[in-house]
Amino acid sequence: MNNAKKGIAKEINIKEIFTVIKKRLWIIAIITALASIAGYLYGEKDITLLYQSSARIIIGKEADMNTLQVILKDPVVLEKVVEKLDLNRSPESLANQISVGILDGSKVVNISVIDTDPNKAADIANTTAAEFKNEITRLLDFNDMEIFSPAKINPNPINEEESNSGIIGIVFGMIAGVGFVFFLDSLDDTVRSKKDVEDYLGLPVLGKVSKMSKKNIKKQSIHPIDFPRGDPGVPH
Repeated sequence: MNNAKKGIAKEINIKEIFTVIKKRLWIIAIITALASIAGYLYGEKDITLLYQSSARIIIGKEADMNTLQVILKDPVVLEKVVEKLDLNRSPESLANQISVGILDGSKVVNISVIDTDPNKAADIANTTAAEFKNEITRLLDFNDMEIFSPAKINPNPINEEESNSGIIGIVFGMIAGVGFVFFLDSLDDTVRSKKDVEDYLGLPVLGKVSKMSKKNIKKQSIHPIDFPRGDPGVPH
C-alpha cells in the first residue's frame, strides 16, 4: 500500500514539474539562445588563428647540418629578414616563429614558419631561406645549396578546432533557464489544483465547478435542461 502511494506521489510530482516547464518553455528557450550566442562569441574571440608555411632547401654536398641549422636561426640572418619585410618584431621574437628540421635524414632542410597571417608566414619562410643562402655563401664560401621548394600560402589555419564554448553555453543556458522557471513558479501563489486547496486549507475537496466558457454557455442554450411538467416549483 505504501509503495502504491509513493508511486502515485512520484507520478504527480513529475507531472507537475513537466507542467511548470511547459508553461514557461519560452523563457528557457530565450535564456538558452542568449547563453549559446554569448558562448560562441566568447570562443571566437578567445581563439587566434595560426597559419603555417614551409620552404625547403636542398644541400648538394657533405656539410655539417647542425651548423647550418644554428646559422639559419641566428640573428645575423633574421635581422635581414626583419629589415627586408619591415616586420614589427625583434629577430629573437621571429626566431620563436621558425622551426628548422632535416627531412628523414636527407639533405633537405625544412624551414617552417607559423604566423597569424598566412601571406606573411609564406613571405618569412621564403625570405629566411634566401637570406640564409646568402649568409652561408658569404661566411663559409658554401655554394652548393638551392631552394628546393618555395613556401606557398596556406589559407587553412593549423588550430581550426571548434570551440566548446557554444556547447557549454547551451547546457548552461538550459540549466539556468529551468532554474529561473522554477524560481518564478515558487513566487506564484495562485491556487491551481485540488492539492493546493487541501494544502492551504487542510480540508478535503468534495467537488469542483467546471470552468465556464462561451462554448459551454452556447452548448447549454442549444440543449436546455428539460424539467418534467407538473413538478412543483418549476415555472412553465
